[in-house]
Amino acid sequence: MKFLRHILTVALLLTALAVSAAGPKYIFFFIGDGMGMGPVMATQTYQRAVKGKTGYGEQLVMSQFPSAGLVTTYSASSHVTDSSAAGTALATGNKTRNYMLGMNADTLAVSSIAHELKDLGWGIGIITDCAADDATPGAFYAHQPSRKMYYEIGKDAAYSGFDFIAGAGLRGGKDKDGKDNDLYDVLEQQGYQVLRGQDGARAVLTSKSEKIMLLNPEGYHIPAAMGYVVDSVGKDGIGLTLPIAMEACLTQLQRNSPDKFFMMVENGLIDHALHANDGGAAVKQILGLDECVAIAYEFYKQHPDETLILVTADHDTGGMSVGCKASRYTVNPEYVDYQSISKDMFNREIQAMLKSRRRYEWPEMKELLSERLGLFSKIKITEDAEKKLKKTFEETFHEGKVNDEKGLYNTSNAFTVAAMRAYNNASGWGFTTLNHSGNPVPIYAIGVGAENFARQLDNTQIPQILRRLIAQ
Repeated sequence: MKFLRHILTVALLLTALAVSAAGPKYIFFFIGDGMGMGPVMATQTYQRAVKGKTGYGEQLVMSQFPSAGLVTTYSASSHVTDSSAAGTALATGNKTRNYMLGMNADTLAVSSIAHELKDLGWGIGIITDCAADDATPGAFYAHQPSRKMYYEIGKDAAYSGFDFIAGAGLRGGKDKDGKDNDLYDVLEQQGYQVLRGQDGARAVLTSKSEKIMLLNPEGYHIPAAMGYVVDSVGKDGIGLTLPIAMEACLTQLQRNSPDKFFMMVENGLIDHALHANDGGAAVKQILGLDECVAIAYEFYKQHPDETLILVTADHDTGGMSVGCKASRYTVNPEYVDYQSISKDMFNREIQAMLKSRRRYEWPEMKELLSERLGLFSKIKITEDAEKKLKKTFEETFHEGKVNDEKGLYNTSNAFTVAAMRAYNNASGWGFTTLNHSGNPVPIYAIGVGAENFARQLDNTQIPQILRRLIAQ
């Protein structure tokens, strides 16, 4: 009898080991573009101070994951990577030069983890809140020497065969004269059904197509971005949001490939906000990404022995810090809720005022700053800070001086820059650059094989670890 019990015990142990050694069947890979440690800490500071979320289980969903580490991001050509080189490293495990996509430093095409899984019969979904042919999503399906070859990248998407691709738009769908080219015809020829907006997302529920591309309606906003959370994106019931796109993708993958799928979800507008040194918008974008992580976590709870969730970033942008020279030891994360507009949208508003040729006076502008950023009404501004802001206002509006700040995505007029600097200084958000930095980025993991990511890694190691886990 004891012998039989021993045999049974050994059999059960072997079964348990076999189960534990099995690789994941469902992989959620989240990439917060530009989401370095500073922006994450700023968001956690906001959660702690404003939402009262101080304990385990009350912070960001991603920060509760049991495995965490740091990731280096340098490229083959620079200590400071761009998104295409970083995306290529995360997608393929290969370093490449800045601005190259899906190729190694010798301009040879390299395979992404998504392509490899597709060949193994997995369902594949690629989602971003930027253009579907942008650098990070493109790294998972494209092979081009330049990230700006949008038409060629779009064709690579068409030939990828992936089950679901979503983004704000396709920049490669028009030629240099702004006229439609044949890209959408190529997508149709390759079996893609192109759906648009929130109506399109709902249509995924009843779609019979095995391959779907979900974009915003033509002419809605801009093809390069769905829009910032702080600007109430999606509240009109028309435009896509990242959570809406992710839910639609999950529907498609569970229908097409219920037994195994891979989903990459990028919040690219974290990067846009940080390029603009827009601290409040960046915090709200990270909260938006965490909302998507929560969707994956709910799925994980239903499939804990088969799911792996990874959350990381391609690089740090802006060199953001919690605390700055102006604020010293004082940080006011609650000011995030007083900001009702992104720096980019505020800049457009100021530009429209300048073009109107109407003469605006300082009391009117103070009222606008109060409404949009909470300055003067909810956020106290020192007399010296007001003098500087008023001087820039008069130079911009009354003297016609032009001293614009050129960022990667937008050029901001001097008054917008001054207003946002006053807001950041009062909040305690510091920045070192308008571009990327070489700072490490976080990685959080939960699920099958998560313990492999609980250390310092290079970005190329992430897909290499995934390959090993899947091969188990």
